[in-house]
Amino acid sequence: MSNLFSENEPRIVVFGATGRSGTAVVKRLLENGYLVTAFVRDPERLVVSDSKLRVVIGDVLNPSAVLQAVRGHSAVISCLGAGRSGGIRSEGTRNIVWAMENSGVKRIISQSSLGVGESRGNLNFLWKHIMFGVLLRQAYIDHGLQEGYLKASSLDWTIVRPAALTEDEATGEYRHGFPANDKKINLKIALDDLAHFIVQELEDGAYLHQSPGLSFGEV
Repeated sequence: MSNLFSENEPRIVVFGATGRSGTAVVKRLLENGYLVTAFVRDPERLVVSDSKLRVVIGDVLNPSAVLQAVRGHSAVISCLGAGRSGGIRSEGTRNIVWAMENSGVKRIISQSSLGVGESRGNLNFLWKHIMFGVLLRQAYIDHGLQEGYLKASSLDWTIVRPAALTEDEATGEYRHGFPANDKKINLKIALDDLAHFIVQELEDGAYLHQSPGLSFGEV
């Protein structure tokens, strides 16, 4: 692993950096001047290139690789995904938590999904019973396990629960931290708005040890 960054500069490591959310987050971090380490399994899928970006190749299911990647960083952002399947989000998160607790890195912001935990009350019939009840059931279960590992940890965690992600341009006008029984949301959020919120949370820590939902307002 080459050392491209000064030891005195803050560094952020992003897991799931080649996915849709991870790519948006990496771009936003770089735009804001952060030094970023992208932890990736397949570097050819990484579409971002920048002098402030370092790439580390590894498997999030390999605890020793995760530990090596986490060491020396100021914070961790996790955008792990596995489509409809389960396992990678939860097991990868468990490895990240273990690595952070064994390397002294405390701050993590992790992407989950609106509808997990108490935010289930925000969902409509389609998302509650068809999407998460049948089509995305394994992913839904995986998110729940993922959140459990974070909440049981000693870390300074924030779990971000976005609604369905769209390719729309960032609006900067979205709702966050709304009550779990709030139905005045349209259950969609732009990827770039998700990235905006995550980087803002990294900077101000407004939702430390909380699980805010993200969504556009009522249509």
